[in-house]
This record gives sequence, C-alpha cells and structure tokens, in this order.
Amino acid sequence: MVGITCLFSLSTLVVTAQRTISEGTLVYNISVETGTKEPKMADMLDGATTTIYLKNNESRSELVSGLGSEVTIHDYRSGNGVILKDYSGQKLMITLAREDWLKKNKRYEGITFDNTSETAVIAGYKCTKAVAKLNDGSTFTVFYTTELIVANKDFDNPFKSLPGLALQYESQSGKLQLKYTLSRISFDVVSASKFDIPKSGYRVLTYDETQKK
Repeated sequence: MVGITCLFSLSTLVVTAQRTISEGTLVYNISVETGTKEPKMADMLDGATTTIYLKNNESRSELVSGLGSEVTIHDYRSGNGVILKDYSGQKLMITLAREDWLKKNKRYEGITFDNTSETAVIAGYKCTKAVAKLNDGSTFTVFYTTELIVANKDFDNPFKSLPGLALQYESQSGKLQLKYTLSRISFDVVSASKFDIPKSGYRVLTYDETQKK
C-alpha cells in the first residue's frame, strides 16, 4: 500500500510539473553551424531570430535576419494561413489552404524521435536529446523538455509527435546548417491583432503558384 501511495505521489509531481501553453511567446536565436561558399549569406543569417506567438488555435512565426523577414500565420481550426515575405523591399503574400499546409509539411509525415542519454538545461528547463529521423533517411538532433507542452501541436509540424517542447534543434536552409535555441519564453497574453492578415501592400500568390517551375 505504501508503494502504491508513493507511486501515486510521484505521478502527481510529474503531472503538476508540466505546463501546457495555450497562449504565449517563444523567442529562438539562430546560429549558422556549417560553412558555405557564400560567407556573406551566412553572416546575414547568423544572429537571426524566430519569434513564435501562440493563442489558442492560432500561431504566428516571425523570422527576422539581415536578409529581411518572413512571417507565417496559421489558424489550425480553419486550416488556412499565409506566408508574408519581405526581402529587398519586395513584399509577397502566399496564401495557404488546409491542403497547402499539408503539402508544405509533407516531408515531416512519419517522423520519429529516438531519445539518447544526453541531457542539457536550456532556458532553465531540463531537456533530453533526441535524434529525429525522416522518411527520406535524413536526420537531425533536437533537445526537448517535457516540462512544457503546447496545446496547439500543429504550430510546428516537425515536432507534432514530440512528447514535449523543442528548445533547441537543427534545421537545413539550402547548404546552411542552422541551430535554433530558445532564448526567452513569455506566458503573457498575446494580442489578437498579431494574427490579422494584411489587406494590402503585398503581391498575392497561391501556394501552388509558388511551386511551379
């Protein structure tokens, strides 16, 4: 009976230690991990940031670098979204329907994560290192914490099946290997205006139009 009581108490501690995020802001710093024949490109990406705003079923991801900015707004409930690109003064809006969102993230279907014995503390949270494997055979590493869970798992498709929040991970951008590391997290209320889609100022294209060669 004592053993059962202790086990129940331990389970309670684990559950109460985990926080579900339905609203908040995540800020990731980006560093370039591998060289390139175009050092200027690497320099402009090194030191970039990605800020993610979450509010119930909506998400907004802002990538800001020396090259320009790229914003992705997505509503999981409707399945619709947009990508707003602003590079060298050229402003482009790419509209996304639910099926477009699935196409855009198709490479992450069936992704698996294998935990390793390595751990780290990132932004004050204990993380486990895992190796992600995609269907095409490629892999990347991710450090995630089970202390934080995002209610809207669709905000970041690569990590939908991850049992926690990714605080550090690798990503490929052309020939560059990038590393994203959480630098700040806020649980404050996010303004609903963050998810408003601009009505002017952008050249509008559908997702299919951007995929035509």
